[in-house]
Amino acid sequence: MAFTASDLSVLAYANNFTLWHYTTVDDSVATADYFVSAAGMLNVNDLIIANIDTDGTKVTTFYVVSANDGSSVTITAYA
Repeated sequence: MAFTASDLSVLAYANNFTLWHYTTVDDSVATADYFVSAAGMLNVNDLIIANIDTDGTKVTTFYVVSANDGSSVTITAYA
């Protein structure tokens, strides 16, 4: 599946930090450049709460935007 912009929403914004929520039927959103079409909105260190595989075995994972150069977006599972 592909990223769907309408499934990404802002939960909170303050001091150049955004807390996002994303929901998808995809199994994984951590693939390379999954969020590349949202590169203009996502900033390094933003946090994404992702509800993944919502039509199967639902999983909620927290991700941090670890890199964004405008043409590539990398997220890392929050540890």
